[in-house]
Amino acid sequence: MARAERPLSPHLDVYRWQIANTLSILHRATGVALSFGALVLAGWLISIAAGYDAYARVATWLAGPIGALLLFGWSFCFFYHLANGIRHLFWDVGRGFEKATAQRSGWAVVISSVVLTVGFWAVALT
Repeated sequence: MARAERPLSPHLDVYRWQIANTLSILHRATGVALSFGALVLAGWLISIAAGYDAYARVATWLAGPIGALLLFGWSFCFFYHLANGIRHLFWDVGRGFEKATAQRSGWAVVISSVVLTVGFWAVALT
């Protein structure tokens, strides 16, 4: 029996990559990263309850270069997730779906996340 030639459904190479794709993936990734950050926060709180030695070990690790990089990353994830969540709240009420508005709000989320992260660390380190 011969197979009928049927059209294939569109695939990823048909669509042009847009900022919305990136922001959607980044929103999910930052949510996962924040979940791991919550585990580190819980570990830090448990170390406080466990005594000075446990707290000193965790605080030393978090103050080191890897810990500082993780804290900086988690703060960016927090601000990005917050800003994009606010953007989604507007979408939930039916606003901001126009192509130009969605693109502008997407860039606003990225820029505000970077500015808030840098501002937070500027204040925290002074």
